[in-house]
Amino acid sequence: MPKPKTPFTIAQLLPQEETLEIAKQRGELYIGIPKETYFQEKRICLTPDAVNAIVSNGHRVLIEKGAGNEAGFSDQDYSEAGAQLTEDTKKVFGCPMVLKVEPPTLEELEIIKPKTVLISALQLKTRQKSYFDALSKKKITALAFEFIKDEDHSYPAVKALSEIAGTASVLIAAELMVNAKKGNGLLFGNISGVPPIEVVVIGAGTVGEFAVRSALGLGANVKVFDSSITKLRTIQTNVNRILYTSTVQPKNLMKALLRCDVAIGAVRGHNRAPIIVTEEMVRNMKKGAVIIDVCVDMGGCFETTEMTSHDSPTIIKHDVIHYGVPNIPARYPKTASISISNIFTPYILEIAESGGLENAIRFDNGLKNGLYFYRGILTNKAVADWFDMPYSDLNLLIF
Repeated sequence: MPKPKTPFTIAQLLPQEETLEIAKQRGELYIGIPKETYFQEKRICLTPDAVNAIVSNGHRVLIEKGAGNEAGFSDQDYSEAGAQLTEDTKKVFGCPMVLKVEPPTLEELEIIKPKTVLISALQLKTRQKSYFDALSKKKITALAFEFIKDEDHSYPAVKALSEIAGTASVLIAAELMVNAKKGNGLLFGNISGVPPIEVVVIGAGTVGEFAVRSALGLGANVKVFDSSITKLRTIQTNVNRILYTSTVQPKNLMKALLRCDVAIGAVRGHNRAPIIVTEEMVRNMKKGAVIIDVCVDMGGCFETTEMTSHDSPTIIKHDVIHYGVPNIPARYPKTASISISNIFTPYILEIAESGGLENAIRFDNGLKNGLYFYRGILTNKAVADWFDMPYSDLNLLIF
């Protein structure tokens, strides 16, 4: 007789005694913030003001010396805010809760203590299976801040960094038109008697919206393309302006690209950004035009885009300047750090008030959405599908 197919064990199906809810007890947190070692990562996840708020609530923060220097925050700023400072990286990773911007490396996971709570980005597309094996071995509870949801079901961390990327893309384009080799020497501004800069924005999400706001503010003519009519309608409402909007139709897009001085790609797919602008379209663009591909970390939506770095950010193909740096917010580390810190701080205080992460995620579904590892057990279906790994429903583990 075939066995019945069920995800539950016999023990899980047996009736259990009911446990009554007890009053929540406020917990004391001990948070470690190590120095970021990832290439060109200058951000830090808590500003001195945020540290001051956390310490004032009776918690302890241990920061590795020099962790905030690149973001414009000195060790003295953190010391005055109430943080403890150390040069010992192992001591920082030995804290019960570790906060990072980038995911820890395998070397850093080696020195992290078992059963630690890790809060950082996950960056699923750049992970290897060995990373999750290391988390499982150490029985770590891990939370990805890009998966955390707000009350309105949006992703606050992704949205905040997208706002920076959108605004920055226009500022970078303005810089490249003047400074880059083969730049066309145009000024991003509505000068009397001079035709304004033509900007094409592909994608009407948060990145697209903030790119449009910045471009309009500098006096450019803007054309927005997206496959969603709802997003195009929303962007016009949000910027409070009637814009040229179009669905992604090759004829209209090609005509706009022929005339534009700046093209910004901001379309993110599920597994990969769709290629919307072909090499032939790029070949027909103006000499000295600028392409900013914001979604280059997802593969890019321009066929000619190549990934570059902050040190050497541009390549020139078909006389068109391509900017393909994947981590645009890291170019503005102080702004990005303040933005991330504003998201982290309320959640940390909420975790403390609830008496720990386990209690907090029981009552906050948005925070629960960010949890992808619970005591060494994978609980996120997206990660499980991506790496073909077994996972367990978090509700079965906690309740």
